[in-house]
Amino acid sequence: MTDAPIKTERRGHVLEVTLDRPKANAIDLATSRIMGQVFQSFRDDPDLRVAIITGAGEKFFCPGWDLKAAAEGDAVDGDYGVGGFGGLQQLRDLNKPVIAAINGIACGGGLELALSADMILSADHASFALPEIRSGTVADAASVKLPKRIPYHIAMEMLFTGRWLDAEEAARWGIVNHIYPAAKLMKKARELADMLAAGPPLVYAAIKEIVREAEDMKFHDAMERITKSQFDTVATLYNSEDQLEGARAFAEKRDPVWKGK
Repeated sequence: MTDAPIKTERRGHVLEVTLDRPKANAIDLATSRIMGQVFQSFRDDPDLRVAIITGAGEKFFCPGWDLKAAAEGDAVDGDYGVGGFGGLQQLRDLNKPVIAAINGIACGGGLELALSADMILSADHASFALPEIRSGTVADAASVKLPKRIPYHIAMEMLFTGRWLDAEEAARWGIVNHIYPAAKLMKKARELADMLAAGPPLVYAAIKEIVREAEDMKFHDAMERITKSQFDTVATLYNSEDQLEGARAFAEKRDPVWKGK
């Protein structure tokens, strides 16, 4: 299916989402609203288990906010749609794995979009930065997320100076999981997505909710909620057919067949 400026393709249980806004894949308000609808539909579709987000072309993944659109009247505090900017970073209850395949420059809101994914694969020529400081604005989502993901002093250097990181340095600090030659990036992203799609979706959902909710909890409080099935996804998992299937498959020495229920 194609929704300009967003292209989507279903491959079995995997949804591929491609930002395709020449010349740089920047996101304006209308594009953000479309992305929100796409990821909301992904979240709510029981047949879809994993998403890949990437950009069209070889130069840009996404440079973030469309400054030309802003100059023409798009308000920074306008309606970004469900899920906030880019449809991902504020989308509630997205309990499915999302992979970002960074095919080029990921800066500003584009890097924030990548940080909204669960795993980040990068082409070897990609680069990363938060250049908002140079235009006198704040990288809002990155200011919240980045110091929790990488060493504090590196995050603050990126936020304060706008310094660019190449793919190797981004991987060294833990922003990127794996680096591949550009020609192999999507092949590797699809392999990872297919591996995840073959796994237990209810367990992924529980992992994502636990990680998200426990971020602001004390360890013992989080463990209490997990062991007493006070997270919705954990309660669903422990009362599911898949929970029984996992035990049966192990006992019978066969691969489990996950139904997501």
